[in-house]
Amino acid sequence: MSLLIIGGTGTLGRQIVLQALTKGYKVRCLVRNFRKANFLKEWGVELVYGDLTKPETIPPCLKGITAIIDASTSRPDELDSLKSVDWEGKLYLIEAAKRAKIERFIFFSIQNIEQLSKIPLPKVKYIIEQKIINSTLPYTIFRLTGFYQNLIGQYAIPILENLPIWVTDENMYIAYMDTQDIANFCLRALQLPKTINQLILLDGLKFWASSEVIKLCEQLAGQSAQVQRIPSILLTITTKIFGFFEWGQNISDRLAFTQIMLNDTNSIQKFQSKLNTKEPSEILTNETYEIFKIESADIIQLEDYFLEYFIRLLKRLRDINFEDVQKQRNLIL
Repeated sequence: MSLLIIGGTGTLGRQIVLQALTKGYKVRCLVRNFRKANFLKEWGVELVYGDLTKPETIPPCLKGITAIIDASTSRPDELDSLKSVDWEGKLYLIEAAKRAKIERFIFFSIQNIEQLSKIPLPKVKYIIEQKIINSTLPYTIFRLTGFYQNLIGQYAIPILENLPIWVTDENMYIAYMDTQDIANFCLRALQLPKTINQLILLDGLKFWASSEVIKLCEQLAGQSAQVQRIPSILLTITTKIFGFFEWGQNISDRLAFTQIMLNDTNSIQKFQSKLNTKEPSEILTNETYEIFKIESADIIQLEDYFLEYFIRLLKRLRDINFEDVQKQRNLIL
């Protein structure tokens, strides 16, 4: 099976690429910047130029391709990109995939997306979901929550750099996942007929409140966080205000992420499974692990992920300090 992966340089995309290569798939990545994607070529990926804003570049990328895995996405504040790439570009891609008779189209979306229609990114993703479902393409749509990797910038780095962490007054719980595990589910779906034409709700095994994540980072970092609470009613306004200023960009990003995930609590109970029907259906998270035959022991836990991150960080800091001492000694000598 040959794969075209879109968004292969991204946080999730590169994990999908790496695991696909390990499993023996022939991997091609659609890229706009060959220099930025050069590391993928070194891994053994075939790079092909393609731009979702230029429809004529898409069909040549699909020659000889069996399945498309679309792991690309804009940031919540990139409104121009949302229109040209996540909306118009994805429509071009879907039509090109239909003409190329692609055997599986995998798309990544957001949980509780129906409730987030006032936020541009989820709104666009939901419309694209419907376009895929109503197409003739055999599809698998994963609805995700948050990535462990995003928590580094959202919590760990602000604590280490003594920057404020902005949280809402909502009691919000999110079952984050490592992108390595999401990539594993994605590639297993290609081998599982039961996942064809399904919406799959994919959560981690434990729901975390922001206060619990902050406490974990504080323990590992050995220092306290500067937590700033903001009423959820002011979240949208504050996000827009901070987004105007370069110095507030990190704050804006964290608030935008919080806004998107705000309604995620207890999402599993909000859906009904429709397996073995011809209608578009949702597969609940507890069913997902059983269908994919993935054990809980195989899933990376957030505590382990953060512990490894802080260990690597402290080692890097020690190495930097050692190099500085050596330079000072050389200057003295």
